[in-house]
Amino acid sequence: MLCAIYRSNKRDQTYLYIEQRDDFSKIPEALMNSFGKPVFVMTLELEQREKLASADIARVKQDLTEQGFYLQVPPPVESLLKTPDDFDD
Repeated sequence: MLCAIYRSNKRDQTYLYIEQRDDFSKIPEALMNSFGKPVFVMTLELEQREKLASADIARVKQDLTEQGFYLQVPPPVESLLKTPDDFDD
């Protein structure tokens, strides 16, 4: 399964995986507006991989098959502020 990966020019660390390069026909308009202009990063053969650096490869394959795209968003930022209950005695 070959896919094309694009990064968002509006949202840091946000990537869109699609089935065919430059074919955004399956992407909802609202998502494209939020994502911004896609910047091509690379094509990737998923069948030859067991894992991806920042995404669950099984989920990527499933979403590509079922909806024609996978959206990778950055992980939530860990709070550097802790409440008193967070500290162990």
